[in-house]
Amino acid sequence: MKLNIETSRRIELIDITSEVEEEVRISGTQEGVCIISTRHTTAGIIINENESGLREDILNLLDRLVPPGAGYRHDRIDNNADAHLKAVLLGASETLPVTQGKLELGTWQSIFFAEMDGPRHRTINMTILKIE
Repeated sequence: MKLNIETSRRIELIDITSEVEEEVRISGTQEGVCIISTRHTTAGIIINENESGLREDILNLLDRLVPPGAGYRHDRIDNNADAHLKAVLLGASETLPVTQGKLELGTWQSIFFAEMDGPRHRTINMTILKIE
């Protein structure tokens, strides 16, 4: 299953929880796992709280850890090394259990697509494995 999204800023977090939950529902899976991944090297998938201040804190932290234009060698090619390095820190996938037809998310947990080099057209892959 694929989810196509259009990002609107260079760096942003997009809550995709409801879309992933809907795919789990459509699949009819009662027990299993859901793998959410991106094949883009300047993006990531993360799980955290969907609170505006925290989303800003996450993006600010990434910017402090990996500031743009800090003399990265990859910038000689296409000037987006910071986006690649931020994606390395975030990771390209998350795996969640599915129990009784629902994603096992904590009370405050949401699933985010983390754009680090937008705006762009992006594809998120979802693989749902049923346990018989």
